[in-house]
Amino acid sequence: MRAAVIVFPGSNADVDMYNAVEDILGVPVDYVWHSETDLSNYDVILLPGGFSYGDYLRCGAVARFSPVMEQVIKAAEAGKLVMGVCNGFQILVEAGLLPGALLRNNSLKFRCTLSKLKVSNNQTAFTRDYGQDEVIQVPIAHGEGNYFCDEATLARLQANGQIVFRYAGENPNGSIDDIAGITNERGNVLGMMPHPERAVHDWMSSDDGKRIFTSILKTWRERNGVTA
Repeated sequence: MRAAVIVFPGSNADVDMYNAVEDILGVPVDYVWHSETDLSNYDVILLPGGFSYGDYLRCGAVARFSPVMEQVIKAAEAGKLVMGVCNGFQILVEAGLLPGALLRNNSLKFRCTLSKLKVSNNQTAFTRDYGQDEVIQVPIAHGEGNYFCDEATLARLQANGQIVFRYAGENPNGSIDDIAGITNERGNVLGMMPHPERAVHDWMSSDDGKRIFTSILKTWRERNGVTA
């Protein structure tokens, strides 16, 4: 398996994402600049957090038009695993790979804290190493994490099991149905506001995020007949 960490102007969690892949999975991983036009050599595409293009217009709105995003969309359509975290989630929504919108936190304040999440669906490519309804702790750091969608979209997300993480206890941003992370209908694209890459070692206050990465590796191995 080979992973790509997409780097936009203003990305600031790309190093954390790179280190998480290197530390937990031990597979080849590359930083890929936003101007890249070929992702065919990569099996997993990771969009990290940050403030791409200064969050001008709205979060992810400019990054969505970066040349690399055509390749991210192509990879998603081919069934490759794609994960966007925080600003990466916002970019995936702007690109139409995930439904809904990310609005300003209802407090109108930037929130940075260790947040409790409930695993609402552990039958996905990204959550298979968790228990159903398990409560985990993963940090958040965002000002625009208030997930919103219309009632029809929410009903589809609920019916299809696309809501994979919900905030447990405090909802830090006001997101509808306490949504912290969703997948597309096919289940190969995940967007989430919390930062699992910042919770992969005990010294990070939690290592609950590492099982997202191990789930990705397990899924890739099964799909490609790799036993070790």
